[in-house]
Amino acid sequence: MAERKLPIGVQSFEIMRENGYVYVDKTAYMDSLIKNGRQYFLSRPRRFGKSLRR
Repeated sequence: MAERKLPIGVQSFEIMRENGYVYVDKTAYMDSLIKNGRQYFLSRPRRFGKSLRR
């Protein structure tokens, strides 16, 4: 099995898909995180979701 590249510094989903970078979609876990009622630290890529800042 060939090693897949990590998308360090890549900010385009299209480039990640075209060049075989690793992408892990954890959207399915959001429901259990919300229902669990605990606090979590969710990191995000640089420049992603700037509207979340107050």
